[in-house]
Amino acid sequence: MVRSGTLCLPLLLISILTQRVCSAQIIHVDTSPADATNHFIPRESLGAGIDRISREGLDKMLKQPLLGQVFSAGWQPVTYRQNTELGVEAWHWNPRGTWSQPNDRGYFVGSAEPTGFIRHSFGYKLPRGASRVTDGDVSTYWKSNPYLSARYTGEADSLHPQWIILDLTEPQTIDSIKIAWAAPFATRYSVQFWTGVNPFEFPTAGVWQTFPHGVVEAGNGGTTTIRLTDQSLTVRYVRISMTHSSNTCNADGPSDPRNCVGYAISEIYLGTATSDGQFHDIVRHADDPERTRARASSVDSWHTSMDQTRSKASQLGFDLFYTSGVTQGLPAIVPIALIYDNPDSAVAEIKYLESRHYPISYVEMGEEADGQRLAPEDDAALYLEFATALHKLDPNLKLGGPSFEGVNKDILYWPDENGEASWLGRFLDYLKQHGRMQDLAFFSFEHYPYDPCHISWGSLYEEPQLVAGIMKTWRDDGLPPNVPMLITESNLSSDTTETFMDIFGGLWLADYIGSFLDAGGSGVYYFHYLPLQMENNCNDSPGTFGMFTLNPDFEIKQPLSQYFASRMINFEWLQHDGGPHTMFPSTGAYKDEEGHTFVTSYSVLRPDGEWSVMMVNRDQDNAHTVQVDFQNSQTKTTSYLSGDVHVAIFGRDQYKWHPARTNGREAHMPLSLDESGGVYTPGHADPDGPIAETVVRGDKTTEYEIPASSIAVLRGKLADR
Repeated sequence: MVRSGTLCLPLLLISILTQRVCSAQIIHVDTSPADATNHFIPRESLGAGIDRISREGLDKMLKQPLLGQVFSAGWQPVTYRQNTELGVEAWHWNPRGTWSQPNDRGYFVGSAEPTGFIRHSFGYKLPRGASRVTDGDVSTYWKSNPYLSARYTGEADSLHPQWIILDLTEPQTIDSIKIAWAAPFATRYSVQFWTGVNPFEFPTAGVWQTFPHGVVEAGNGGTTTIRLTDQSLTVRYVRISMTHSSNTCNADGPSDPRNCVGYAISEIYLGTATSDGQFHDIVRHADDPERTRARASSVDSWHTSMDQTRSKASQLGFDLFYTSGVTQGLPAIVPIALIYDNPDSAVAEIKYLESRHYPISYVEMGEEADGQRLAPEDDAALYLEFATALHKLDPNLKLGGPSFEGVNKDILYWPDENGEASWLGRFLDYLKQHGRMQDLAFFSFEHYPYDPCHISWGSLYEEPQLVAGIMKTWRDDGLPPNVPMLITESNLSSDTTETFMDIFGGLWLADYIGSFLDAGGSGVYYFHYLPLQMENNCNDSPGTFGMFTLNPDFEIKQPLSQYFASRMINFEWLQHDGGPHTMFPSTGAYKDEEGHTFVTSYSVLRPDGEWSVMMVNRDQDNAHTVQVDFQNSQTKTTSYLSGDVHVAIFGRDQYKWHPARTNGREAHMPLSLDESGGVYTPGHADPDGPIAETVVRGDKTTEYEIPASSIAVLRGKLADR
């Protein structure tokens, strides 16, 4: 029957209808070469990412048979994710190296000598982080990144103002500030308050307003109390913006110029001052998570050997990464630490990899600069400093970044003097103004489109527009057409639920990969390549990034929906081991009352000469019947799949996820016995494959049924009508 323009069919066997059951809609594929939307090679463009993982897991999983099971999903090149930068840590990519000061202190440079075997690498917490200004200890201090000073940027410090912000949690009444400066200190700075709600979440919905007496033109360091306003103000966010440094050295002395540039603050006090000179502080000073929160523009990467992160997880060592077989011998994307490291260590890393003859496709410069709240001009300055050093080592390196967080809209920063708020626009402008656009060989970002706590079936309809929309946004921000776009990390959301393992996760993945390539993307990397243990998210729903569930011994228990979707993409739709593929635009079919397309389609001409159409039926209740026409807009000819047509289907008849249960009831709880002693049964898939495949005879009248909640791939040769 027909309902609101939607063809509703009974859920029949997963089959191909060669006789009309009821009216089918037509999917049109434009085969004109001039209208092709993309050209790509799967072994170069469709890969997966590996992040920090437990040491025990790495040692057990980076071997057969597990690697073979992972490879069977079809993802090929690998991107190495640098999780330490997200943790505000210095990265010892090589545990062996040299310190800038005696007694394992200072700035660390990993050894470039290819001796030994790097199995694990580690992150080191930074003792000069922003939290030091409210920890109650004046012997500790925050210090800005020395590489953002004039000595290293070659520009006036005022072009890269550094700041530190106190968040009072809720609006508080203040009129005074007391700053305990360390060395080097600011000689010129301003104390400001935010006029909007939240300067980080809504950076254009407010301004940083300087307090009436908040400008200091000749600071002398030490502990300074400033009466900011004659009449107290109620504010939540207070910022100290620093533009000129004393360039005086800290206790580490002048032997290293990094000790003598930037800004350093031991402690900040905010509150009110009475007429008798008493200062009433409202800041909570404590070395615990309840202290008043502070954020900073940058952090000094100085640390000691005692600051190693105590964690069961580690970054994968480069030798293990390349020799375990996980890269399948293909060039990999490798990161360098940009925000919390130094150019010498980055150069040593690449020198080490090249001396080992490990193949590198791209070098990703830093990770999630937007999430670290780094100013675009500051990130661009660091980018160019590191690019200069790396290209001096090897002019042929393909450098890029900045690996944005997974967002669906433009990334904004506090507007500059010209009112420009686009982070990427200002980053690109900086490179252009310095004549260095050639140093940006690719642009990278992550894609996590959904809030893990608010994913519904209707979210599936959004994906094609989300990924294509954000890619257009980056181009509109000024990214040149000749700079490739890479999504170097991606999945449904930044946190997991059972949605990942339900067939929803597989349908989303097929739509996402298809729409990214259709929008002209050059490379996309699924996350996470190696299987991960179950964990609980904000809904207390167990989930996992990845294509498999694991047992406690890190052995694969069973494949998940995204594994089968991966195979549909990489083996059924694409020619996994083939050369250039050409993608052509194709329309979807069937719409609901709100105009959402139920059946999306993605079409490629494979190097083996076959046309391949991947269709995703997002209608969870109804099968839909389609015909597929191939129309050349230049020659005005229409073709169809003729002769043997290979058909692959992945739907609910092949895979069904059964949520975790306790005593026969669905449970959202940790993977253990509940408090009442009930028996807990983890979620599992039944059936869990295989993909249904068949071959039918195609002609100009053939109609194909796409089952509800399924991915279908049609593949064959064309004949003219």
